[in-house]
Amino acid sequence: MSKAERLIEMMITINAKRDFTIGELANEFSVSKRTVLRDLQELEKAGFPLYSEVGAAGGYHILKERILPPITFSESEAKAVFFACQALQFYRDLPFEQETISVLKKFLNCLPLDIQNSIAQLQSKIVFWIPDRHRDSPLLKEMFHITINRHAATIQYSSTHSESTRMIVPVGLYAMNGLWYCPAYCTKTNQIRTFRIDRIKKIIEEKPYPDGKYPVPASIQEYLAHFDAGEKYHVKIQLTDIGVKRCEAECLLAKGLKRLPTGGGIIDMELDYTTLEWVADYFLPFGKHATILEPTELIELMKHKICELYQHYCEPKL
Repeated sequence: MSKAERLIEMMITINAKRDFTIGELANEFSVSKRTVLRDLQELEKAGFPLYSEVGAAGGYHILKERILPPITFSESEAKAVFFACQALQFYRDLPFEQETISVLKKFLNCLPLDIQNSIAQLQSKIVFWIPDRHRDSPLLKEMFHITINRHAATIQYSSTHSESTRMIVPVGLYAMNGLWYCPAYCTKTNQIRTFRIDRIKKIIEEKPYPDGKYPVPASIQEYLAHFDAGEKYHVKIQLTDIGVKRCEAECLLAKGLKRLPTGGGIIDMELDYTTLEWVADYFLPFGKHATILEPTELIELMKHKICELYQHYCEPKL
């Protein structure tokens, strides 16, 4: 094993151990203690975060903020990293916003000039555009850590119609159409509800909870895969060609959208009852380009909203 290979292997080993002695590394790499000391000095000069303690119980320890060993990338892999990061650039808030900027700068500076130019051209031609919602999520990072640590949180939440305080147990986080969402078990309603991060006004308390106390899916992937679980409505909506084009951009509705050979299309799918209000608000501006066929509850909801608009604009105000 060459010295360079040994240093890389040593970084990997130290990252895994966190605490170690010179003798342990000497035995593991079949080198002398003096060689290990020289290697550790080189790693420290390179910025590897080590500190030592003397005495019988002493040894070397790695600080909390670890430095990962170097990784080799092919040209295509390097471009893939920047291509993936491109998808995040239009999000107003990210859990690791500053770190993302830092890592891209470090990565880009290490690449040959021709690859840098190639990546710059890639960024100027291809973009994952997300409309700016003009909504800040200042508590995104805090909610990220609460979710990762499997904690519960008491939050002050501002919904469409009211403001309330409730305790939630997050399932995970996901981003969609420029906004961040947190599906969580709500102890107030005894159901899993989806909370928008930008509407969380304050985190009042954070605390751990016993495993199995709340019916929370093991992962956000499991939750999203079974998003249709619970009370359902069969939604059927007839669309003109213009209506189809509008719905194609909405990922939730696009799952149940089918184009018809004769023109137009139809949405035929099961939706959770909690989404009916949103569906009604979404289709209200469609006018004659969308005709709701089922369920009756959604048709009545649309009639109610249309009557409200009529009263607002057409009836004389006293």
